[in-house]
Amino acid sequence: MQTEKISWEDFAKVEICTGTIIKAENFSKARKPAYKLLIDFGEKGVLKSSAQITDFYTPEDLAGKQIIAVINFPPKQIANFISECLVLGVVNKDNKVILISPDKNVINGLKIA
Repeated sequence: MQTEKISWEDFAKVEICTGTIIKAENFSKARKPAYKLLIDFGEKGVLKSSAQITDFYTPEDLAGKQIIAVINFPPKQIANFISECLVLGVVNKDNKVILISPDKNVINGLKIA
């Protein structure tokens, strides 16, 4: 399957950064099972996200976990919650999400390139 090609300038506009999940809790008002996340991106601030990652992770697993996220999308309202960033993961053949994370601890807010 051929995907649409983008320019380097397009990719450079996407701010993909490292962050650490401070808090995770069940998001009962979401249509699909999800968690509300509070994520520390260092100097870039603390942002909220709604993430459908309940198949492989519990809120206890997520607290303190470093992740990769897009932080420059516009805020998106999901039920009664404003999601401010998009946590990145790999969707497996069963349509379940496995988080993408650095294999060593890094400073929060570093840009992925």
